[in-house]
Amino acid sequence: MSAVPAVPAELVSRLVSADEAAALIATGRHFALAADEAVLRGLPPGNWIAGTIPYFIDAAGGETSRERVFVSEIPVFGAAPRLLEYDVDSIARVCLDAPDNGFSLIILPAFSAIHSAFARHAPGFDNMYLSPLAGWVAGVHLDDLGKAKPLVANGQQARFSGENAVVAHVPLPPGMVAHLDIDNLYEQGDGDEIRFPETGFSAGDCAINGRSENLADYLVQQGIDTRLPLVADYQGAMINVSIEAVDAAGRRVDFYAPVFENVAYRVARPVSGARQGIDARPGVPGRLVFSCSCVLNYLYHGLEGRQAGALRGPVTFGEVAYQLLNQTSVFLGIERRG
Repeated sequence: MSAVPAVPAELVSRLVSADEAAALIATGRHFALAADEAVLRGLPPGNWIAGTIPYFIDAAGGETSRERVFVSEIPVFGAAPRLLEYDVDSIARVCLDAPDNGFSLIILPAFSAIHSAFARHAPGFDNMYLSPLAGWVAGVHLDDLGKAKPLVANGQQARFSGENAVVAHVPLPPGMVAHLDIDNLYEQGDGDEIRFPETGFSAGDCAINGRSENLADYLVQQGIDTRLPLVADYQGAMINVSIEAVDAAGRRVDFYAPVFENVAYRVARPVSGARQGIDARPGVPGRLVFSCSCVLNYLYHGLEGRQAGALRGPVTFGEVAYQLLNQTSVFLGIERRG
């Protein structure tokens, strides 16, 4: 029986200059990158996938930069990762393409049809939950909302897209295993139960404690702090849906992820001062390979210039831990089994 390889002592996971990123790419190793569009377009072809974003968490803390690149090295044990693209018609097979033992990293462009399709349907994809699927949603500088388009990139093909997803399917050898976990600052509050008649990224009509009401009216009348997400309890797993905007005149609420039909939501309990998003630590054993957090955590908890525990990676327009998440941090690690 062949020996189980050791988990790498060090994988690159930090903010670097564009020149240093280019030098790392030239080594032929595999990476997941995050940077402003102009920086990514200046990088050489190679074994990388990427998404646009200018917000990051590094060892020194949160940083906004249009010039630097966050580099997350993808470990390789013999067989190379497969870097693939999916469109809105093929994304449902993303888990079918996953390695028998290993993990997959996905990057989706925000506000696209594939972002919506993944958000709505990923929990029902074939083979979902059989192999860890982690990743994030690419975005833009908040000053550029409505002016710039979130993009993903396939470095092997030197191709950018605002409509496709890019995925690195990463095989691991026998005797090694990947773990995926989320760190959610929020839990359900003790307030009213909210249910929706249909799945979607916006809502008006809903049932509050079983009574037909309008969600926008309710949030305004109750003076709800809309920085707090709606939270659903999936058998102990707290899943957030962040509020993007409340249109009081139009009596509509828009979300950053879909609410699901007939799922019980409650407004989140306010986060205590003891947490405030700066002590994030992975719940995964072994070597941390990838992590990311939500731009709403970055804004609402003041992470600019502040450290966030073990968290290192892009600050995103959405996180993926099997399904689309909001206002969470995602951690992926690998270790030798047994």
